[in-house]
Amino acid sequence: MIFDLDGTLVDSESNHYEAGRRTLADHGIDGYGWAQHAELIGIGTRESLEILRARNRIAAPLEELLAANDRHYAALARRRTLAFPQMRRFAARLAAAGHPLAVASGSSRAAIEAALAGSGLSRLIGTYVSDEEVPAGKPAPDVLLEAARRLGVAPERCTVVEDSAPGAVAAHRAGMRCIALPAGAHAERSGFDTVDLLVRGGQREFRADAAYAWLCAVSRA
Repeated sequence: MIFDLDGTLVDSESNHYEAGRRTLADHGIDGYGWAQHAELIGIGTRESLEILRARNRIAAPLEELLAANDRHYAALARRRTLAFPQMRRFAARLAAAGHPLAVASGSSRAAIEAALAGSGLSRLIGTYVSDEEVPAGKPAPDVLLEAARRLGVAPERCTVVEDSAPGAVAAHRAGMRCIALPAGAHAERSGFDTVDLLVRGGQREFRADAAYAWLCAVSRA
């Protein structure tokens, strides 16, 4: 089982927004609002900062922005990251049954580590891949395929849990099953037509026991 992180396992968008706001403020850019952040949800941190750097004509190199953003995010995430209760239950049940678990995320490795530690999920999930470690982020399948490789599981035996359209597309391109929980603006986007289990109400309607029963059924088929 390969989980997306932000918006899927953990409710972390407020931390990402605040980290981005602080990073821009470090360079004299004020007025960064939630609406601007929302446009970038589902896009990896590097790509998001590239867009913001160009849009705001920031002279500092991208790597400097990434380092600052990681510092701000880690300080926030280690202090307070909330795992979605039903998703925590799902991950715990999978781990107890011996299913290999991984996280594949557009966040940096430092941000993933901070979020897993801050939410307590690091006790369940020890394998994680950032798209900064692969040639291309979602909707390319690279980060999912690398997660499968590290787990030692063939892609066709993997199931991905995603909340965004780019993530659902990446799962399809990787040849993996996908459980999708469309969130916010993603719910209105195309890209979910290829998923295997669509929870239209997102986190509000997701139930760990129902998802586990579905997974067992399709695995036996």
